Amino acid sequence: MSVRPILTVDSDLAVLKQKSLPVERVDDDLRRLMDDMLETMYAAPGIGLAAIQIGEPKRVIVMDLAREGEPPQPRYFVNPEILWRSEETVPYEEGCLSVPEIYDEVERAARVRVRYLNYQGAEIEEEAEGLFAVCIQHEMDHLEGVLFIDHLSRLKRERAIKTVRKAAKQAA
Repeated sequence: MSVRPILTVDSDLAVLKQKSLPVERVDDDLRRLMDDMLETMYAAPGIGLAAIQIGEPKRVIVMDLAREGEPPQPRYFVNPEILWRSEETVPYEEGCLSVPEIYDEVERAARVRVRYLNYQGAEIEEEAEGLFAVCIQHEMDHLEGVLFIDHLSRLKRERAIKTVRKAAKQAA
């Protein structure tokens, strides 16, 4: 496993806006990618990561919603799709590893039903709510080339990108 660079909006916006492609099968190469993604996410640290965020335009997500002090609970989602969304929505303050140090409230469906392939390639269908529902919708947006800041007003989105660019220049 290896930690890979995470693409950010200051220099990699065009890549992050790409739509990811379906994966044909879960094999050892894909599992290596998912292992690298998980290692990268933990090192950041974060709770979710889409493959496009490390420059791989594949419909793959990793996630771990374990709270501090709990044992890791890694989850893998290959070719995830939302089958149903509740009409009820909830606001949640979101952040993103590709938009570092920026947080804002986004309104998302309170519950969703998702179908995906897991690490072994088995098909899973389950309902998500709470942080799980928010996170899966956030990460699945990445697969469509959508960032959480795209849900904000144009002014807030432009301000967020400008802030990330300025921080990157200062760090360089």
